[in-house]
Amino acid sequence: MTLRVIVLALIASGFTATASVAQRRAAALAPERMSFSWRLVGYLLKRPAWFVGIASMILGFVFQVEALRVGSLTVVQPLIATELVIVFAVIAIHDPHRVHGRDWLSAIGMVIGLGAFLALARPSGGHSHSSMSMWVLAGISTFALAGGLSALAYLPSWQGRRPRPGRKAALLGVAAAAGFGFVAAVIKELSTHLSQGPSGVFLNWSPYVLLVSGAAAMFLASNAFQAGSLAASQPGLTIVDPLVASTLGVVLFGERLNHAPLAFLGEILAVALLVISVVVLSRSPLVHDEEETESTPVPPSASELLGVRYSPTDPSTSSTTMSKWPT
Repeated sequence: MTLRVIVLALIASGFTATASVAQRRAAALAPERMSFSWRLVGYLLKRPAWFVGIASMILGFVFQVEALRVGSLTVVQPLIATELVIVFAVIAIHDPHRVHGRDWLSAIGMVIGLGAFLALARPSGGHSHSSMSMWVLAGISTFALAGGLSALAYLPSWQGRRPRPGRKAALLGVAAAAGFGFVAAVIKELSTHLSQGPSGVFLNWSPYVLLVSGAAAMFLASNAFQAGSLAASQPGLTIVDPLVASTLGVVLFGERLNHAPLAFLGEILAVALLVISVVVLSRSPLVHDEEETESTPVPPSASELLGVRYSPTDPSTSSTTMSKWPT
């Protein structure tokens, strides 16, 4: 693992974090009737914040390609998972007085857990390509998982009640993360053809699969951001993406991890610390503050006095929703 890989992956993480925040701000005010509908795409096309998110995602993609060109999936994707800490920091800037001690401990725990896992696992080896049959199996398995999770997100509870926003956002976030994990594997494949020039890239299957799978993952992520707050959707996006990508790195590219008994035990403990830290950090009041603010009705007269802009929600309701984020 070289310093170059670490720097490139962390820069990619910064851009993907920016993309998550911007896309959440753009999708948060979408009417509920647009949930899991292509009409949501038309709605987002009218939101400048969504284009900021797309631009950030493209820049993150560029740095991710370069990182994967010189590093392995099992190194790059866990480093990109640090985006949750960056999301936390961005939200904290808006209201530093809400930062609690447990928030900083969670952020530190995430960094320690990630660093310990990479130090103990010592990812190595691997080959540049995999057979087409393995790619087809990986694609079908990954998006079957994503589809199943998406269906579960909209199933009513056993009491017949409509699914809660937090549940929908969490399950759709995990579904999107599975898709993004597969996208990362395709990017790894694509990165090996860059040295062959345009003909080597565009005569290969990977850029076309990347467009389709990337669009599907983005659609799922947009619906996750529309369904609930970052507190519900971001943990799944953060944890599952590198897990799926690392699994595909082992299955498709033959990347190897250190399986010595003591090292393996340490890896399990490091991952446990990482998961716990992500979950605790995602429950920070800083993250929940966005959801609470969006759901708090304020009379129009107060909005005029405060200079706060309001946007209507589903026309079937008479409530208004306040957004403190630019769209």
